[in-house]
Amino acid sequence: MPKPPAPTPTPTPTHRLVPSPAGRVHLVEQGSGPLVLLVHGFPESWYSWRHQLPTLAAAGYRAVAVDVRGYGRSSKPVAVDAYRMLDLVADNVAVVEALGEESAVVVGHDWGATIAATSALTRPDVFRAVALLGVPYTPPGGPRPSEVLARMGGGEEFYASYFQQPGRAEAEIEPDVRGWLAGFYAALSAGTMPAPGAPDPHFVGRGGTLRERFPAGPPPAWLSEADLDFLAGEFERTGMTGPLNRYRNMDRDWADLAGHEGAPITQPSLFVGGALDASLAWLADAVEAYPKTLPGLLGSHVLDGCGHFVQQERPEETNRILTDWLTTLPT
Repeated sequence: MPKPPAPTPTPTPTHRLVPSPAGRVHLVEQGSGPLVLLVHGFPESWYSWRHQLPTLAAAGYRAVAVDVRGYGRSSKPVAVDAYRMLDLVADNVAVVEALGEESAVVVGHDWGATIAATSALTRPDVFRAVALLGVPYTPPGGPRPSEVLARMGGGEEFYASYFQQPGRAEAEIEPDVRGWLAGFYAALSAGTMPAPGAPDPHFVGRGGTLRERFPAGPPPAWLSEADLDFLAGEFERTGMTGPLNRYRNMDRDWADLAGHEGAPITQPSLFVGGALDASLAWLADAVEAYPKTLPGLLGSHVLDGCGHFVQQERPEETNRILTDWLTTLPT
């Protein structure tokens, strides 16, 4: 009896630097086929998609995970306003062009979800579909973001406001990047986040720090010591200012995108969130508005017992949802 053919091995990931408006974007690609661009959030890196790259490649896609501007080996402009949303959209477009492609599906998590959504909104000629992980789509417009954030804390300060003052969060994080990251990841992950009724790690007490509210104990189950070593090494080398500058441009983004106020994303879309992620509670109205804001929505999934880091906490389930959705898209 003849032997069955051996399975085709999945290509190994390849690191590349490609030109961008700021200089360069570092990316990791695996596989061939339709382009799927993966965009991470804070405080992460291309490495956040380590579980998705081989799965998407095996499913017949060209999976590409970038280091967002300010992270890893990508360019890190000095100016704070070089991290505005439209600049990050331009980086995504530059990656698609540098890879010799005309279009891509864009998938984002956390800030990456907002970058992905804005890419789809402002460049529908390039981004033919969009998947959002963790953070729901909210159309541009409404009150100025800094005013909204200032009202969120009551007598305390919301973390996004805390991050907006240059140098302040850096002074907390950079003396012990590894320890801070471990605490931050634990605070937002299922199984390690503070119990209901404990001080909320998304807020800073007067004169305090975020770290004071991080849980004690080991990192979350999805984060190995090797994973933490890699991520900490990235930020120890680059510093935290570039990543934090994303928060320092929220009012600029609001002004830049005023012409798109209330606009829906009409391309095919997908949402995946964790039931324990505070983002879903804060933005519950945004999820309810999906019939109007995401008329092309092909699936909305909330994973029980999952925190904020969806694709790392629940990689197999996330991979299944993503690949099933991708097969429904027109080529």
